[in-house]
Amino acid sequence: MQSLLKQAQDMQRRMEETQRTLAARTLEATSGGGAVTVCVNGNQELQSIKIDKAAVDPDDVEALEDLVTVAVQKALADAKQLREQETAKVTGGMNLPGMGF
Repeated sequence: MQSLLKQAQDMQRRMEETQRTLAARTLEATSGGGAVTVCVNGNQELQSIKIDKAAVDPDDVEALEDLVTVAVQKALADAKQLREQETAKVTGGMNLPGMGF
C-alpha cells in the first residue's frame, strides 16, 4: 500500500512539473497566409495576437474576425494536442481525474 501511495505522489509531482513545462512552451498558429498570428502556451492560454496592417479593412471586418478565429482555434488545438502528448508520458495514457489535467 505504501508503494502505491509513493507511486501516486511521484506521478502527481511529475504532472505538476509537466504543467510548469507546458506553461513555458509557446505555440504559434497563423491564418490568411500570415496575416494573423496567434501565440498560446502549452496550457492553452492565449499569449498574443498579431495582425498585419494589410489585413485590416474597415469595410470587411468580418473577414478579419474569421482570420483571428481560425488562428486561435488552430493554436488552441495544437496546444491541446501537445498537452495530451505530454500528459500521456506521465500517466501512460490513463485518464486520471484529479491529477491536474
